[in-house]
Amino acid sequence: MQLQLEHDFISRYDGKLLLRREIPINKTAFEQLLQSSYFTSVPSFERKLYQLECQRCGNRKTSLLGKMPCLRCEKTHGYCRKCIQMGRVIECEPLYEWSGPKAVWPEHPDACSWKGKLTSVQQHAAERITAAIKHNETELLVWAVCGAGKTEMLFPGITETLRMGKRICIATPRTDVVRELLPRMRDGFSSVYIQGMYGESRERDGTAQMIIATTHQLLRFKHAFDVIVIDEIDAFPYHSDPSLAFAAERARKANSTTIYLTATPRRNHRHRIAMKKLPHIFVPSRFHGYPLPVPVLRMSFSLRKALKQYHPPKVFKDWIQKRTNPNRQLLIFVPTINLANHLIPNLKAIRLDNITAVHASDKDREEKIEKFRNRHIQTLVTTTILERGVTFPSVDVAVLDAGHTVFDEAALVQIAGRAGRSPDDPTGEVVFFHDGKTNAMAEAVQSIKKMNKRGGFS
Repeated sequence: MQLQLEHDFISRYDGKLLLRREIPINKTAFEQLLQSSYFTSVPSFERKLYQLECQRCGNRKTSLLGKMPCLRCEKTHGYCRKCIQMGRVIECEPLYEWSGPKAVWPEHPDACSWKGKLTSVQQHAAERITAAIKHNETELLVWAVCGAGKTEMLFPGITETLRMGKRICIATPRTDVVRELLPRMRDGFSSVYIQGMYGESRERDGTAQMIIATTHQLLRFKHAFDVIVIDEIDAFPYHSDPSLAFAAERARKANSTTIYLTATPRRNHRHRIAMKKLPHIFVPSRFHGYPLPVPVLRMSFSLRKALKQYHPPKVFKDWIQKRTNPNRQLLIFVPTINLANHLIPNLKAIRLDNITAVHASDKDREEKIEKFRNRHIQTLVTTTILERGVTFPSVDVAVLDAGHTVFDEAALVQIAGRAGRSPDDPTGEVVFFHDGKTNAMAEAVQSIKKMNKRGGFS
């Protein structure tokens, strides 16, 4: 009975930090597991410097800590608003972590089923990633331009991780990127069970040896992974939410490796690189050997006025008529959901047919993105949810109101990187429409030119 109990519970609960209601075990059996030291209770809050700190997400902000009466205790307790979407953490209810035998993951002699071939530049980066994993280096940053083929560069390192019987998580800030990565990883490692964990997924028990997850899902893990890959470390919300970095650090085992992936490292990472405190490798060119498309800036003094009335500006209409390759699909980025929804009728009026809008709150967003990928939709109006991590083979890219604060340098570089990703069409157009050039636009263009120069393009 004990051996059966261990087999059933170890892979499900080892490396987790959970609320009681996330552990579907009846009360009697759970009490036995606690008494047998299979589970250990952990206070859900600690008081540090006269402040409560949530032990799931690390939140200390008073504005994100509430109080509520507890019917069971007949007292008022603190609770965390910061991570409440993962289930409410309240002061009188502990968290639980597995303290029984540790999971033993299988060794896969040759797990990779991908038959593609890396370029020499990709191979060099892949060998550096593999070496970091093999030698248990603490961290490595992979700085690779948009379209360099970061996913494929990971394959040898993942193969080595699985060969050694280790556990790996690839975490990304965006749900859409999880959805894009999951089938690619399942094709690349067809003999390995891989789970995808995000808000709407059905595989949130986190029992697989290899997991693709949003960074928010790491809040449920503690000392779980031998290797963690943090994709797009510069992206919202990861770079602006300390709880996600807190969760990523706690999810790794003591003797583990963290690989950071980015095309646009933020200032703190560039500073650490300059100070030689962050090992890194730079990949300056796209996998197909063509440069990154350099954005063209088009100014319109009437842009804001037109967009307030949900009309595209005249300069945009003129560009539509003169596109080099009108057969390309069109990806139009706008700063707000409201604009995305209301712009559609007036875009149809200028003969942009077969068009729809997509945004984070769209219940049909997965279906729409898939239709666009399969060319069943010709034009897609989107917010920044598609600025990174998704691949469409042949698109032109337009940004309406590129001077809006939502479009910082990193976002604009990533948006430009959606074009020209296929060797069959490596030169898509990228146009920033604005009513006044911002530092972010200028810096994005300069950054792309600099990366192209480092990649050997004049």
